[in-house]
Amino acid sequence: MLNNIGLPGLLLIAVVVLVLFGRGKISSLMGEVGKGITSFKKGVAEGTEELENTADVARDVTPEDEKEKDKA
Repeated sequence: MLNNIGLPGLLLIAVVVLVLFGRGKISSLMGEVGKGITSFKKGVAEGTEELENTADVARDVTPEDEKEKDKA
């Protein structure tokens, strides 16, 4: 059903949304969407940085007797 919307249908939807909500409301909504995207990207970057930092801190916690068995 939604596969056949086409360009005229999208333009009609855009006009209806503009009439219903007004230019100011849509403008503020897009600003909030932009802030959300920025916040999401910042969170992903911080998560990636945290994973890289924990990889540097990782250490071998194998008990000493297990290490000796592996060497033999």
